[in-house]
Amino acid sequence: MNGSLQDAFAKVRADSRLQFVFPSVTPPPKPPHWLVALSQGLMVVFKLIGSLWPVLKVVIWLVIVTALITGVVYLALFAWRCRRRSSRAPKKTVAMALEAWRPSEGQARALLAEADAMAAAGRFEEAAHLLLLRSVEDIQNRRPAAVRPSLTSRDIANLDALPAAARDAFSTIAAVVEASWFGGRSVDADGFIRCRRVYEAFALPEAWVRA
Repeated sequence: MNGSLQDAFAKVRADSRLQFVFPSVTPPPKPPHWLVALSQGLMVVFKLIGSLWPVLKVVIWLVIVTALITGVVYLALFAWRCRRRSSRAPKKTVAMALEAWRPSEGQARALLAEADAMAAAGRFEEAAHLLLLRSVEDIQNRRPAAVRPSLTSRDIANLDALPAAARDAFSTIAAVVEASWFGGRSVDADGFIRCRRVYEAFALPEAWVRA
């Protein structure tokens, strides 16, 4: 029996596919003290975060919501400023257009003084007509091709080239003069004053401020 076991063991030992001798393995070196301390500290931090996570989760959501609200408010303010600038642009364009049509302050005051002198002498019709003629001259100087000799005062008042403020002033003066020339109505002091006011309101910037 023993011989059989020994023979079997010898056969097993003779099998090169089996390993019976194991080399000694050197255990890995222990980690340095600072690394052990760091890992222990991280474990403490992770445990603390885990215990405080319900509170931290609320804080994180508050930060996210605050950031979103801040972004929305910023975009709203940006859109409002852009809209305000765009709304101002047409007003500036209109103001520039009116400035281009206005006579100089010196010319306007000289014309009004001349018309006032006529009105003071009771020549209201001539004074109103003077305002109309000078207004036509101003329009001809600014739009020579737009004003043709065949156009009436009413035609000139309806020219697309005229800004609204200039058209209103010119239309009022033209209506008073045409009523006198073609309607047989004499121009009185009230009629001249109405013509003078609309011309002054258009021609003199300070009249716009007072209005």
